[in-house]
Amino acid sequence: MIAALEKLLAADSYLLQVDANERSISHRFGMYLQQELLDYSVDCEYNRDGVEPKRIGYLDLHPDAEDTESKTVFPDIVAHVRGQKQNYLVIEFKKSSNTVNRAVDFQKLRGYKSDDRLNYEHALFIELTVGNHPGVVRAEWVDA
Repeated sequence: MIAALEKLLAADSYLLQVDANERSISHRFGMYLQQELLDYSVDCEYNRDGVEPKRIGYLDLHPDAEDTESKTVFPDIVAHVRGQKQNYLVIEFKKSSNTVNRAVDFQKLRGYKSDDRLNYEHALFIELTVGNHPGVVRAEWVDA
């Protein structure tokens, strides 16, 4: 995980400097994470539980493909075995410029960890600084 963050900051700091969309940043991080997690598929904005849309009912959040404020239950990044119930890691990213309450991300991550259908082994919240001095503000493992 740390190596993937280091690669992101070294190779793609421009995205953070110009405050690019979180989806662009998480995509680049996912590419670097894939190099670290060879036994899993690393996907961004993955919205499937098998063939069904991924949902966490008690959150009362409903998928919206046009959502730019991350209020849906599409995780930013997952590491899993596609088509199987092997969900290793779920990650939510937040930029320091994003005004959405971080509690929403933590609620989603706890939901992904505690949902027996999804059963993620690990959940991680990462907040990145945007602007002239990009970096990691916060990286926190989340329990159910």
